[in-house]
Amino acid sequence: MLCMLVAEGISYAQKAPPVPDHPWDASLAKQPLKAPPRLVPVPILDPAKIYALSELVSIAEQNNPETRVAWQNAKARAADLGVSESTLYPTLAAAALAGSTRNDIFFGPDFQRQTVETFSPVFLLDYVIFDFGQRSQEISISKSNLLAANFQFNDTHRKVIFQVMQAYYRLLDSKGLQEAAEANLKNAETVQQAAEARLQNGLATLPDVLEARSAAAQADYDLQAAVGAAEIAHGDLATSLGISPTTQFQVESIRDIKMPDSIADTVETSIDKALSRRPDLMQRVAGLRAAGAEVGAARRTYLPTLSVDGRAGLGRSYGEQIQLPGVYSPTQETWDAQLSLRWTIFDGLARENRLARAHADQEQAAASVDAIRDQVENQVWAAYSTARTALRQQKAAAALLESATESYNAALESYNYGVRSQIDVVSAQRTLAVARTADVTARTQLLTGLAALAYQTGDLLYAKTP
Repeated sequence: MLCMLVAEGISYAQKAPPVPDHPWDASLAKQPLKAPPRLVPVPILDPAKIYALSELVSIAEQNNPETRVAWQNAKARAADLGVSESTLYPTLAAAALAGSTRNDIFFGPDFQRQTVETFSPVFLLDYVIFDFGQRSQEISISKSNLLAANFQFNDTHRKVIFQVMQAYYRLLDSKGLQEAAEANLKNAETVQQAAEARLQNGLATLPDVLEARSAAAQADYDLQAAVGAAEIAHGDLATSLGISPTTQFQVESIRDIKMPDSIADTVETSIDKALSRRPDLMQRVAGLRAAGAEVGAARRTYLPTLSVDGRAGLGRSYGEQIQLPGVYSPTQETWDAQLSLRWTIFDGLARENRLARAHADQEQAAASVDAIRDQVENQVWAAYSTARTALRQQKAAAALLESATESYNAALESYNYGVRSQIDVVSAQRTLAVARTADVTARTQLLTGLAALAYQTGDLLYAKTP
């Protein structure tokens, strides 16, 4: 048997790469590794449907493995609570006891050998009657850990929602920039056509046409870059949903999203919301509560415990002595009960060190709560300032786009009448291109800034609308 095991271990042993100058051939492995199949089927998206943000968030919450990881962790902590609460009840077990004893009994001038064999089915009882609340403290620890796991579960959903929103707005930004680049290319081609028509009529020079062609080529180059960025953003959004990047689906245009005119809450209200709603902060508070229960449990170890244990059942024995026939005993009732009081007087300062460790953990948890409270306030302040700045920039970008559009139309019309020069109309076209890009970017920054503010305040978990 030993030789077989050794031979099998050698035949299936993993060896190091034989040489350092090229990669190891994984096909030589006796037991190659491969990823297991997915636990949850991948959702099928309709390539012709235009998905709203709320629908994609729901898909991500159902399909993203991070939510299932946090869910299973919360279920495990709930099971720990059940284990802690079970210590309040007695333990009852069924057992079958069998034994054989042989000894020599001194009888008269000789030692007589005696053999006794017994078989007894019994019930075993073990119950701690009183322990000065030590079990209650363990239950409190489990309840706090379960509460922390539930808040961690909520925080995982908050992060998943925000990840989807960020990826969604990046895709909308990329598609908006692609649409802007297409419009810029169309404008550049219009200017080029106008310049070539004027050249044929002798009203423009060849450098004017070359300048227009250069602007059109630059617009086409920018368009191709925007198309590539949109494809990458599409893959990022699909990954955040937990599906393949090659999955085709449609999203709404950033032009169809109504831009808000103001931020509903003040910065003080936003900070108060975060301090009462942020699940990561509440998770730390639950950890502080668990640390306090750990201190209570460590103190309870200095007190005695009162418990009862025993067994009851039926017994049947067979006994024999040398030179005498064996005898079976009749089936008889057997029972044994003990009431014990246990009080540890000295344990090498183990209890003192456990209590000191519990106090240190409590102080650490309290400091952690203070630290994250300061972080939450600063994060909300920064997110609020960013959103407020993005709101002002979006309004300015909208005004810039409107004025740049009017300037381009006027310059093009004047150029066709021969009033404006080629340089003027190309400059107006480029200004319009910059204004289109700024408008799309400002819209995206505003949506992303408001999403970040809702993320920092915890509103993403309580919003009635996406």
